[in-house]
Parts: sequence; structure tokens; C-alpha cells
Amino acid sequence: MSQMFTNARVRLVSGLVRLPSCVNSRAVRVTPAICRHQQRTYSSKSAAVKVLYDGLCPICVKEIRFLQFLQRSRPGKVDFIDISLPGYDGEKYMGVTYEMAMGEMHVIDGEDKVHRGIPAFAVMYSAVGLGWLGRFMMWPPVRPFMDKSYDIFARNRLKWTGRGDECTTGRCEKKTQ
Repeated sequence: MSQMFTNARVRLVSGLVRLPSCVNSRAVRVTPAICRHQQRTYSSKSAAVKVLYDGLCPICVKEIRFLQFLQRSRPGKVDFIDISLPGYDGEKYMGVTYEMAMGEMHVIDGEDKVHRGIPAFAVMYSAVGLGWLGRFMMWPPVRPFMDKSYDIFARNRLKWTGRGDECTTGRCEKKTQ
């Protein structure tokens, strides 16, 4: 019986040793067809989605970091634009001003169409591989609940993150007590 487990372990180990070179550079050479995913190229002119987010909002930043993690295998697919940086210019982003972007989530798709609110999340999630979540949020039985929930969050996020309502215009920072 122990011989059976030893043989199985040897087969398992030898199978792992022979992984394609795209997985382990010291393994056996493999034809490019197996590692085709590494040959993809992305240009900055590709259909990159632009996500405009508030980099001073801790809740927003956590979500953006998660999405950046998810898109690590899709470089160039999503550009995350921090609207809180001093150089943000809405004219570069289809006229979405700082004030507009602070009011609700804005995402610009690959065809330069601006999406706001829940549709923006659906585009953003699809771009990082969570299309199922975006479709669920847009599903007619769920959409009214999502719209209402997001509206409550958007109206209160500055207060909930320690910044006042005056942050909707100009530039703002977290208040110090």
C-alpha cells in the first residue's frame, strides 16, 4: 500500500516538474501556444477603461486596491485615476469635473462613454474580470436596491470617512479634530 502512495507521489511530483515554461522558467521548453497568455500585448490606445476615484476616501481606496489586484493579469485594461491629486483635469476625462466625480462614481469605457453610479460599477467590474457582479448589479430585480444603496453611500461617504460636505468643491482633506 505504501508503494502505491509513493508511486502516486512520484507521478504527482514529476507532473509538477514538467509544468510549461510560462509557469516555471526551469521546466521543459514548451511551444508558444501553451503560454499564449504571455504573448498578449496591450497598448495605451486599447479600449482602456478609466475609473475616476477619490484617493482620499479610505473606503474607495480599499476597493480600488482590490480591483488593481484583480487586474494584474490584464495590464492596460483599466486606468485608475485619482481625482484628489492636484493635477486632476476633468477636460482630459470627457469633461468630468472634480465636483462631478466627487458626487458619484464615474467610469469612462473604451469608447469614451461616461457611466455614472451603478452602471459605472458594472463597467469597472467587467473590466477587471468581475462581469458577473456587474451583471448582477444591473439585473432589473436588483438594480433599484443597488441604486438606492449607492445613493445613500454617495451622499454620506464624506461624513463617514471624516470629511465634511464642503469637500464636494475644490480640494479637501480629512478633518483634524
